[in-house]
Amino acid sequence: MGVDTRGTFRELSFNHRFVQWILWRAGNPRIAVRLWNGDEFRLTDSRPVACMELRERRAALELLRNPSVGFGEGFSAGRIEIHGDLLAFVNEITAAITNRNANRYYLPKIGSILHAMRTNSLSRSWHNVHHHYDLGNDFYRLWLDERMVYTCAYFDTATATLAEAQRAKLDHVCRKLRLRPGQKVIEAGCGWGALALHMAEHYGVQVVAYNNSHEQIAFARQKAVDMGLDGRVRFVEDDFRNIDGRCDAFVSIGMLEHVGLASFSTLGAIVKRCLKADGTGLIHSIGRSYPQKPDAWIVKHIFPGGHMPSLSEMMHVFEPHKLRVVDVENLRPHYARTCALWLQNFDAVADKVATMYGDEFVRMWRLYLAGSSAGFQSGTLQLYQILFAPPDSNNVPWTREYQYAGAGRNH
Repeated sequence: MGVDTRGTFRELSFNHRFVQWILWRAGNPRIAVRLWNGDEFRLTDSRPVACMELRERRAALELLRNPSVGFGEGFSAGRIEIHGDLLAFVNEITAAITNRNANRYYLPKIGSILHAMRTNSLSRSWHNVHHHYDLGNDFYRLWLDERMVYTCAYFDTATATLAEAQRAKLDHVCRKLRLRPGQKVIEAGCGWGALALHMAEHYGVQVVAYNNSHEQIAFARQKAVDMGLDGRVRFVEDDFRNIDGRCDAFVSIGMLEHVGLASFSTLGAIVKRCLKADGTGLIHSIGRSYPQKPDAWIVKHIFPGGHMPSLSEMMHVFEPHKLRVVDVENLRPHYARTCALWLQNFDAVADKVATMYGDEFVRMWRLYLAGSSAGFQSGTLQLYQILFAPPDSNNVPWTREYQYAGAGRNH
């Protein structure tokens, strides 16, 4: 333990106990803590990966009251400063907390159940989407890849760039769905339209894609016109609960996290109604290895209404409607790398973002992207792709060979 001896004994004694408690709550990570009066504490013999400075007493009180929200808001506002690499710091903290909670199951599960009772109504869903996705296309264009893909990439080679990995993800999804020219695809939660346009351009299918983000739909429609695909892709600005029509394939990439557990069965009923008897569906979603309520700071400031489900919770989509799970893949390491690359891109344009939204917004988003990468790196978060089919369908390959690059692509 290293302690700066400035200050009275009483101050040092109280401060020491406070730091011990904070670090114990965080699983005793290898970090140093510096307080507003200059006292610095290091409670392990290991070299700290970074130093967390609490620049005001208020930051300490906020950490005591609610560690997640207190740290997130304190860091965003500059009351907490990290000296050293932010991603390394967040990786260390997240891994320590994950290890500390490794043997807990029932209490987090109860928390998840209580959180799931909150239903995302149509109006609340619109508000939640507007809060995050309608920040402006110009903002996301600064740091996403050229296709504006804001979901987990798929690094099929060790040297793949982010843009290459995002295209590989689109193909990975299309191969799993075994798309053929002339088929009809329904997509729920289409983002800026990258997958819908890719399916139409390279696999010859007709796509109807739904999303309730006005900014994203406007971008996707213009992109379809620019690519000459507006006759094969129709972008609908509407909630997933209003999806209608029949399809050969149903796909949802990165939407389930925003649906809310209480509405999972509703989504399953829509899928069952739309998907043809020999059709195939795929849901790609952030998840967890066991039920747990979402991080309080993330829900308050980044993704209101969000819920990252466990696999057992995801079954609420499929089981009530007898939809048959065919294949499950976990791409967790791919998302850790994706978020780390997003953070690099974001840091490179931070000055431009600060001009648009201010310094506090920049700090908040840096923490969100670093925390997301750390969540996947530590195993706190998972990334599931679930392939499924209607109850009586036997239209399922005998092996997984069709899922990989050798299977080719229609042009």
